[in-house]
Amino acid sequence: MLSQIMSRAEAAFAAQTPEQASLSFFAAVEGLGASYLQTRFYRRPTMRLTSASHWAAGGFITRVAPDTWPGSSAFDYVCLECNPLLTAIRESRTRYRFSDFAPRHDQGFKAYWDAMSEANIYDALCATSYGPDGSIASLHLGFPEQDLAPEESFAIQMAGLVLTERLISLSTPPPATPPKLSARERDCLALAADGKTNWEISVILSIAEATVRFHIDNARRKLGAVNRAHAVACLLNQRLI
Repeated sequence: MLSQIMSRAEAAFAAQTPEQASLSFFAAVEGLGASYLQTRFYRRPTMRLTSASHWAAGGFITRVAPDTWPGSSAFDYVCLECNPLLTAIRESRTRYRFSDFAPRHDQGFKAYWDAMSEANIYDALCATSYGPDGSIASLHLGFPEQDLAPEESFAIQMAGLVLTERLISLSTPPPATPPKLSARERDCLALAADGKTNWEISVILSIAEATVRFHIDNARRKLGAVNRAHAVACLLNQRLI
């Protein structure tokens, strides 16, 4: 599934501007039911993280949404007053659903989801990359009613992380010396990209599960990634797997 989406989104990963990359990615996933896209590249606020300070950080690249959504009272509510995704940013999460932090069955978020419905969003997937000097690139991808299967969500989010890595690379200078990974580190990350667990990777490569964790953690540190999903995205963005 991931390879299919990566193939669809090849133009996005080769784009030369953040806007082109964002719009090409949306064109690639629109057929999977996506109805909304927002991409940003910004610096983590140095002041206390609130809905307002997060919004004030700016850095908006592209938004694909109903014409009546930006600037509406519903839009202002979810952006400036009630942003349940701040916890994910504090924890440096790289991929999640909006409903992970705003459960749809929780009446405390009824107004939030009523507001989101005005943008034709039933739920949304997020992919976020963290770069140097507090830089952050994020993708929000909304879906109207479709309940994506876990493997489909995983594939879309992993491809989304490659997009956010591309947004960072288009907005910041590349490292002077690209990190060099061992063949085993690349093998472990390539299998992780296919959704394999550490145990499954250990069986495939005939090595101990602790050794798999060791290789993935080494690769993560070399790539400056916050977790394994981020490390996979870094490697995919560099066309190393």
